[in-house]
Amino acid sequence: MTEVLETAYSATVRAWVDGWVISRNTSKPVREPWGLRVDVGLPGHVSRHVVAVPTPGILRHLTATLTTPGTWLKLCAPAYAVAPLLPAPWTVKDREFMMTAPLARTAPPEAPPGYTLAVTTRAGVTAARLLTAAGEVAARGQFALAGSAAVIDQVETAADHRRRGLGTVIMRTLSARAASLGARTGILVATAEGQALYETLGWTLHTPMTAALLARSH
Repeated sequence: MTEVLETAYSATVRAWVDGWVISRNTSKPVREPWGLRVDVGLPGHVSRHVVAVPTPGILRHLTATLTTPGTWLKLCAPAYAVAPLLPAPWTVKDREFMMTAPLARTAPPEAPPGYTLAVTTRAGVTAARLLTAAGEVAARGQFALAGSAAVIDQVETAADHRRRGLGTVIMRTLSARAASLGARTGILVATAEGQALYETLGWTLHTPMTAALLARSH
């Protein structure tokens, strides 16, 4: 039973990575003995290593062998469990939370007064934007499909437009569009601030996430 549960647990993590690389237009993930590697190739984000079950042995191996600045670890565990195993110069970042939600076909919401809702799809990525009368982006988000899952990414609201429910409109728009395309489950990784919003929309915690960055060489 434990093996079956771990397989399902890891499958959600794998689906998130598969959708994330489409959303961010990076190379496909590479399977490693300990998890998945994504070669991002950006300054400050050269690669990321996603570990669904970060054991002490795996972390000792990764922190000893990864030496390129700009390397990230994405660990499916709370910081208190893994931070003591990450030696300097690894830096632990703000808490994150992988969350999931069932998706069902619903009518997409209407844009709030004063905004226009625009939904576009390009290269496998569907983006929703709420625009002001001047054409400025007040809120946005996007998703990519990974099998029967929709990986929601880069949801944000401009500072001058917060606390108006725009994030809720974006999330419901993305969820409705993803469900219309056959997705049955939504997956995302939230900040602590975002987690509160997503919980009100029916999303639940799958696993705490700890992100760590190697900012300089050993």
